[in-house]
Order: sequence, then C-alpha cells, then structure tokens
Amino acid sequence: MNIERLVTMANDIAAYFAVEPDHATAVEGVRDHLTRFWDPVMRRQLKAHLTGDGEGLNPLAREAVAGLSVPDVSK
Repeated sequence: MNIERLVTMANDIAAYFAVEPDHATAVEGVRDHLTRFWDPVMRRQLKAHLTGDGEGLNPLAREAVAGLSVPDVSK
C-alpha cells in the first residue's frame, strides 16, 4: 500500500485517541488498533517508514508505531 496513505490513516487513528487524557493510554490505543485491525504487511511498511525518517507521522502515531511489534517474515 502507498506509504502516504498509511501515514494518513495512522495519523487519523492517532487524532481519534489524542483526546484521551492519559498519554500512555492514548499510545496504547493507537498501537492496539494497528495490531488488531491492520494487515501485518501494512504494519511492517509503517514501521519501516518510521525507521527511515517517519516523515508525516504525528508525534502520537510515531510513539505508537515505535513500540509496534511486527511479525518477522524472514522465517
């Protein structure tokens, strides 16, 4: 999938959780949503994008993606 679209979607999810008063809960909410509803390929692409420069990801999305577990496809 197009990385710009993934960034937009991740930022939209982060915007939804940004109103959560507890920052750690907001980060976990974004991370949980990505884990539960996004295809592993999409999560790998987003994580790789963050490992690069992460351009376009807002701070909450960045923090959630940084802690995101992605399956290893090399096995």
